[in-house]
Amino acid sequence: MSTYTLYNAKTHLSSLVEQAFAGEEVIIAKGKVPLVKLVPITESRPQRRFGAMKGQAPVTEAFFEALPDDELDAWAQ
Repeated sequence: MSTYTLYNAKTHLSSLVEQAFAGEEVIIAKGKVPLVKLVPITESRPQRRFGAMKGQAPVTEAFFEALPDDELDAWAQ
């Protein structure tokens, strides 16, 4: 575990990030009071699959019909 002051953390941020990514615990303190711990992000976002929502939002034929004039005018404003 390594502890750095805010000043040192600002000065050497990229090396601290590399240390945290390598698995070392990096603590940033204000004076002698620990404030934060740098840790790597381990979970990954799930991949979205194209077409996963197919059939869950049905589109009726009315969707393709022209809008009434009063509604078109409202969108034009």
